[in-house]
Amino acid sequence: MRKLFFLILLSFCEIAAAQSNFRLKVSGEVSRPLELSLSDLSKMPRREAIMKDKEGNLHTFTGVPLIEILGKTGVPSGKALHGAENFSKYVLIKCSDGYQVLFSLAELDPSIQDKNVIIADSVDGKPLPKEKGPLRIIAEGEKKPARSSYQVTELIIGSIKK
Repeated sequence: MRKLFFLILLSFCEIAAAQSNFRLKVSGEVSRPLELSLSDLSKMPRREAIMKDKEGNLHTFTGVPLIEILGKTGVPSGKALHGAENFSKYVLIKCSDGYQVLFSLAELDPSIQDKNVIIADSVDGKPLPKEKGPLRIIAEGEKKPARSSYQVTELIIGSIKK
C-alpha cells in the first residue's frame, strides 16, 4: 500500500513539474510574440465548450477563447481584420506529437462568426489527463473533432502570400 501511495505521489509531482515549466508559444506575424504559462492562461477570460467523445458522450471543456490569446499579440480583429490582406491570415496550431491544424483569423473573429474555439486546460471540472494536456484546442460544433487537438504547444500566425 505504501508503494502505491509513493508511486501516485511521484506521478503527481512529475505532472506538476512538467506543467509548471510549460509555456504556450505564440509567434509569427504578430507585433507582440508571447510565451504564456498555465498560470498566465488561468488569469485570462474563460469560456466553456461542449464536445462529444468517440463514444458519443458529452464533455464540458473550460479554457481561454483562442481569440483572446491572439488579441494579446496584436493580431487584427473586428473592423481592423476586414480587407483582402487580413482575410488571408491564419493561425497554425502545433501539437507536441507533430499534429497541426489551421484556422483562418476570419472564422475566429466574433464580428464575422459565432465560432467557439478555446484553448482548454480542463474537462468536466478536472485538469486534462497527462496524455491529452496540459492544453487542448476545442472547436465546438464541428461535426468531426479533427481540429480539437491534444497537447497544444504553439500558435503561429501567418498569411497567404501572393
